[in-house]
Amino acid sequence: MTLYESIGGETAVRAAVDEFYRRVVTDPDLAAYFADVDLARLKAHQRAFLTAAVGGPTAYQGRSMAEAHAGLGITGAAFDAVVAHLVATLTRLNVPTTEIAQIATALGPLRDDIVGSRTSTE
Repeated sequence: MTLYESIGGETAVRAAVDEFYRRVVTDPDLAAYFADVDLARLKAHQRAFLTAAVGGPTAYQGRSMAEAHAGLGITGAAFDAVVAHLVATLTRLNVPTTEIAQIATALGPLRDDIVGSRTSTE
């Protein structure tokens, strides 16, 4: 059984992404990162990414993490807060701690691609 299947498949991924974004957009330390973002589009990308990351049937075909986050000025603290919100979301949805740990571990290597400096558009 894949991790995707063990957490509940598409239904679980959809619920997790919806709950996760409810958390991050209302977090005062993270809300600014999402202020001008098409949330419906972002959720669709996140569902595809999460599905692929946990062994689901869909291959993620979006931009690389470095490309998608370039110039956003995401700090290490913001990255950690996002991961914490994901862990809290999965915990709330009764995903077993072993699976949560596997997902959190898979996110670690993405840190260098996501955390970076804000680029100027001036």
